[in-house]
Amino acid sequence: MRKSLKALVTGGAGFIGSHMVDRLVNDGYDVRIIDDLSTGRIDNIQSLLSAGKVDFVKGDIRDVSLVTKSVDDVDDVVHFAALTSVPFSVKNPELTFDVNLCGTLNLIRACAQEDVGRFVFVSSCAVCGDPEFLPVREEHRPNPISPYAESKLIAERYCLGFQDRQLLRSVVLRFFNVYGPRQGMNDYSGVITRFIDRVKRKEPLVIYGDGSQTRDFVNVRDVVEAVLASMKSGDVEGEVFNVGSGKPTSINELAKTILELAGVDLEIRYEKLRAGDIKDSYADISKAKKFLGYEPKVSLRDGLRVLLEEKLGVS
Repeated sequence: MRKSLKALVTGGAGFIGSHMVDRLVNDGYDVRIIDDLSTGRIDNIQSLLSAGKVDFVKGDIRDVSLVTKSVDDVDDVVHFAALTSVPFSVKNPELTFDVNLCGTLNLIRACAQEDVGRFVFVSSCAVCGDPEFLPVREEHRPNPISPYAESKLIAERYCLGFQDRQLLRSVVLRFFNVYGPRQGMNDYSGVITRFIDRVKRKEPLVIYGDGSQTRDFVNVRDVVEAVLASMKSGDVEGEVFNVGSGKPTSINELAKTILELAGVDLEIRYEKLRAGDIKDSYADISKAKKFLGYEPKVSLRDGLRVLLEEKLGVS
C-alpha cells in the first residue's frame, strides 16, 4: 500500500490556501497548515480540523524554529503565506518585505535542510509591472512598481537561486487575479469582493481610474488544479509558470457584469487611480498548458454567479 504523501501549506487557512488544502486532502495527502490567521480564517478549515484530517499550526513564517519543525517529514510544500495587498505594501513596505522575504527565506532554508521533495512558490503577475507586451509571457522583463511586487520578485529569485545550486527543487507560479468562494473582505480586498460588498450595501461601485484598465480574473478552482499539477508534473523544477485565464476583462466590464448578475441598478463612481496599480495585464498561459496540462475551465460569469450566491444569496 502506498504511503500517504505529506504536504505543508503555508497560509492554508486563507482564501486560496484553504481550497488547496481541500483538494490535497481529497487526493489522499496528509496535510499540515501554517497560518497566523492575520488574513486567513479558521472557519475555512474548521470541518477538516474537526474531522482530524489536517494538522494545524498557528504561527508566523518568520519564526525560524516553528518553520523548521513544520517542514520535518514533509514531501512537498506549497507556499501561499504572504502580505498580498499592493496598497498595503505602499503604506507598509518594511512589514511587507519582512514577511514576504524573510519568511520565505526561512521556509526555503528549512526545506533545503530537510530535503523536501518539491517547493511550490506562489508569486504574482505584479512582478512584471505595466507590461511592455500583451499577453504577458513568463520571460517578460520584470518591472515591479510596488513594494509587494518587488518582494515577490526577490522571493522568486531566492527560490530559483536555491534551485540552480541544487539545494531545493522549486517551481514558481505567477498568479493573476484569483477570485472565488471564501474570498474575504477588508480595506485592501480585490476589486471583485469590493464590488460585491458595495452591492450588498446598495452603495455605488467605485472604480479607480477610468475603468478601461484590464485584468485577468482566474477562478480559484482552476488555480488549485494548476498548483496540483506543478506538484506532480515531471521536469518542471526551476520553471516559472503563469496561472491565469488567458483572457482580459476591463474593470468597467466587470462592474457591469456583477450588477447584471446581481439584478441591481447602482451608480458606478470613478476616483483617482491608486499608486502601484498597473494599467493592463493578462496572461499567456501556453507554457502552463504545455508542461502542466493546465486548462482553465470556469468562465468569469459562471464563477461570479457562484460567488454572488455565497455572498448575497443570488442564484
